[in-house]
Amino acid sequence: MDKLIKLERQYCARNYHPLPVVLHKGQGVWLWDVDGKRYLDMMSAYSAVSFGHSHPALVAALTEQAQLLAVPSRAFYSDRLGPFLELLCETTGMAKALPMNTGAEAVETALKAARKWGYKVKGIPDGRAEIVVCKGNFAGRTTTIVGFSSEPQYRDGFGPYAPGFVSVPFGDAAALEAAITPHTAAFLVEPIQGEGGIIVPPAGYLAACREICSRHDVLLICDEVQTGLGRTGHLLACQHDGIKPDGLVLGKALGGGLLPVSAFLARHDVMNVFNPGDHGSTFGGNPLAAAVGTAALRLLQEERLAERARAMGSRLLEGLRALRHPAIRAVRGRGLLIGLELDPALLPARLFCERLMVAGILSKETHDTVVRFAPPLVIGPEEIDLALATIGSTLEAAAPMQAPRAADHMIV
Repeated sequence: MDKLIKLERQYCARNYHPLPVVLHKGQGVWLWDVDGKRYLDMMSAYSAVSFGHSHPALVAALTEQAQLLAVPSRAFYSDRLGPFLELLCETTGMAKALPMNTGAEAVETALKAARKWGYKVKGIPDGRAEIVVCKGNFAGRTTTIVGFSSEPQYRDGFGPYAPGFVSVPFGDAAALEAAITPHTAAFLVEPIQGEGGIIVPPAGYLAACREICSRHDVLLICDEVQTGLGRTGHLLACQHDGIKPDGLVLGKALGGGLLPVSAFLARHDVMNVFNPGDHGSTFGGNPLAAAVGTAALRLLQEERLAERARAMGSRLLEGLRALRHPAIRAVRGRGLLIGLELDPALLPARLFCERLMVAGILSKETHDTVVRFAPPLVIGPEEIDLALATIGSTLEAAAPMQAPRAADHMIV
């Protein structure tokens, strides 16, 4: 194991800080390292492995299609893309889709669509379109996207940045309305901020944003790359507020944990601004990706994974809230997207993740204080209870209860 870690450190740019574990295989909610030790996956690759590792139906779809046709070109039609996009649009209730690969690419597609819609449909003067975003957002790593990030490290050394973005506090609908001008084309928002620390907005926030955007002729675009496809207990996290966006960004779980598959979906007048040559992707919408994406969407429905996420998420949330440990500052989330915020003076989040790894649970901290728990949606009650027991015992061993007890826990 040490030799493999050393090899990766020698030849790979140090843009990640992995936990010291070398993984070899995965099955369902479990991962094994090169020494044969088993771990419960409580991260699922930031929701990309929502269906579990190596799901037989997805592996079969991948294998069968790979033996037929994997990557031709969008210069030609394929027999897999149309049926995939039909199912994707019918599942989400959106009119049209533009297939891409990564979530960041789909967000970039959304930005291009919003700007061109602003010019060609809304009538914003050329070069003046603005897009409102939220502080604490995370939408990817491209230079345009990090340019509207409020995280200093994501921006440091990568400028100059594209203009045309206005940032407002997340969860504050009044701040959104105050930021809108005649030049505003769109509002891009995550229904729950994942990388920001599993931040859940106040109830009714997205509904208020929907009304504001409709009234001002501004596109409401929901970035559901991490929250979509059942993760929060609904097909889409925006459905918790009962709203339908004008544009929708999906990725991660859409590839079934096997391939990068993403898409930007929108209503007709938004998508119709694209003409041949305006936008494209060498791999976007390839038959292999379409076959896996189709299988993933069917699996989501057949195994009722949104309902499972809702039930298992409630079990996990209740168990975490029952711990009542002094190192816990907050427990928040929806479905199987949960953040455990720790007091770094008592227990740094990175240290806790390292201790959990030793105990057989894999997760990762965000912003130094929050440990994310977002297991594959196929997780069952036995694995949830095992995780809770391990988290509790690891907390006690890492930060004993004799520490001054917090008066209250913030429950979100």
